[in-house]
Amino acid sequence: MSSPPPLAGGAQGPDALRPLLAATLDALRDGAAARNGPLPAGGPAAVTDRLRAAAEPLLPERGTGPETALRTLVHALAEGAADPADPLCAAHLHCPPLAVATAADLAASALNPSMDSWDQAPAASALEALVTRALAALVHPEADALVTTGGTESNQLALLLARETRAPTGSGGPPRLVVGANAHHSLARAAWLLGLPAPVTVPAPTGTLDPTALGHTLTDLTAAGHTVLVAATAGTTDAGLIDPLDTIADLCATHGARLHVDAAYGAGLLFSDSRRTLLRGIERAHTVTLDLHKLGWQPAAAGLLAVRDPRDLAALTHRADYLNADDDTDAGLPDLLGRSQRTTRRPDVLKIAVTLKALGRHGIGALVDQVCDQARRFADLVRAHPRFQLYDTPAISTVLFRPRDADDTDIAHLRRKLLTDGTAVLGRADLGGRRWLKATLLNPHTRADDLAALLDLATPAPERPEGTTPR
Repeated sequence: MSSPPPLAGGAQGPDALRPLLAATLDALRDGAAARNGPLPAGGPAAVTDRLRAAAEPLLPERGTGPETALRTLVHALAEGAADPADPLCAAHLHCPPLAVATAADLAASALNPSMDSWDQAPAASALEALVTRALAALVHPEADALVTTGGTESNQLALLLARETRAPTGSGGPPRLVVGANAHHSLARAAWLLGLPAPVTVPAPTGTLDPTALGHTLTDLTAAGHTVLVAATAGTTDAGLIDPLDTIADLCATHGARLHVDAAYGAGLLFSDSRRTLLRGIERAHTVTLDLHKLGWQPAAAGLLAVRDPRDLAALTHRADYLNADDDTDAGLPDLLGRSQRTTRRPDVLKIAVTLKALGRHGIGALVDQVCDQARRFADLVRAHPRFQLYDTPAISTVLFRPRDADDTDIAHLRRKLLTDGTAVLGRADLGGRRWLKATLLNPHTRADDLAALLDLATPAPERPEGTTPR
């Protein structure tokens, strides 16, 4: 009988991994070279055909061996990837992960702690407790935080805690969620999943929640005896705009409403000495969503939910004798089930911890400042170009712009042509009754000539200066 394949863990694991890592890294390099741009060319059908040709059969009668399988499939995936490390890949809140965080993520996979009981994750559970409190302290000195898969899970947890933690005023019934028209779609979905009433939507005529309209809404809801959860946004998906958090917190305090801030995008500003003031008032929120796989340069997933009063987390208490029996907990074994809605979950905290230790707050803050400054420079390029219109000065690192002579259909077509050609990845947003191209700048290595190339590629093709060949 042949020996089973080697394992990644244990004292022998690193020796087994070393040749496989070499094959993997070679395949990543060669696949990126074959792609030769931010996106594979040809569109969905062509990408699928190339992937199928390389990958099949995926369940052969006899395997190819680990190195061949790695070289084949990693190369195929890299060749067909959208590469956020390419400066011309700038559509979404999709960051290029730091090499140090990615290396740490490999160690997490090799060790494979399962974060649902202490006997599966002794050191990882201790590390998670340290890291979550350190990050929560960026929001409020007494806060705690839970690790999540991202903004969607964090927002759902925030609603769950609001449902289970009754406000001191009101009827004690399920809370009414109040959101701005600019809020992320995950909030309405979370209300539906939790059996809460559909959100009350407050206008956001300038892209941020209107405090006057919010005040009227809170007056009406509290007069009717409702408990209320207000969800503000610090970094909208479309334009990166930040609601007036301090004013909203004042209104919530006046009306006895609970406040959640969805700062999945904007929370990275907390690392920056010069920009953290943009989030003034966030420390007054009961819960705050953070995503470090945006302005934190972590491989997904790396989300958190900060909770100002750690006692609110008691609502997540759950018992399963094989994981957190009462006598084990009484004997001092940490109870991990109340730290997540999930049971089995990987130690995403390790890559975060390594990054925090390696760069420190100032190092991460410097990266945040770099991409925000890039956005300002790109906005200046757009503003100075006679053929483009700028939506507004960027609040964080998102720039909305459009060719002046193009209609909404032209803009959608231009974006899809860039995607099909594989030359640039730009997003789209419909704001103010018009469609805009969206550049979300999250790559701190982007240079001035990359920004110029991005704007050149967004110029409608018939009007390009003759003889120019954009990348």
